[in-house]
Amino acid sequence: MTAPAHIDDQQLQEAGSRVRARLGGRSVVLVGMMGAGKSSVGRRLAKALEIPFVDSDTEIEKAASMTIPEIFATRGEPEFRAGERRVVSRLLDAPPSVIATGGGAFMDETTREKIRARGISVWLKAEVDVLLRRVKKRGNRPLLKNGDPEDVLRKLLAKREPVYAEANITVMSRDVPHEAMVAETLDQMLSFLDIKDQE
Repeated sequence: MTAPAHIDDQQLQEAGSRVRARLGGRSVVLVGMMGAGKSSVGRRLAKALEIPFVDSDTEIEKAASMTIPEIFATRGEPEFRAGERRVVSRLLDAPPSVIATGGGAFMDETTREKIRARGISVWLKAEVDVLLRRVKKRGNRPLLKNGDPEDVLRKLLAKREPVYAEANITVMSRDVPHEAMVAETLDQMLSFLDIKDQE
């Protein structure tokens, strides 16, 4: 479903109010690859819903008193994933928020189960060229440090997309204004909630 080209703040607030009234204590969990726009879309989505925005990677760094690249370098990926699982679980136990998760968080079965129980998951899906263009702007992606970034991204996508597809809602992340992405996400959330109410 395509959002209108121009969306004003009032329209977003009205749509956000309708969704928030039906969340029933659930959080909104954004999943998808690095560079899909989870943080930038998430902040605006949280504003429209009038609930807090939380970035799980930032919370992991706070809990570990280290940056994510430092955690990967000193403790390894398995230790990082264990910390990620604990942090996402804690965030889901808190009052409703919009949670932007790291690219690998949804791959963990325990985390997926918890998200199903306590949240509504939104996959921000993006094509490789879009992701590559965005992640090249930042040098803090540990998984892209080894090998050609495009090759690494393609391999990660092949492994992760079937799992991301388990999310409740899929929204294409593309180069349109963030407000359009937020409007489309809210619209799809309303449709999803309508279906859930009828079950």
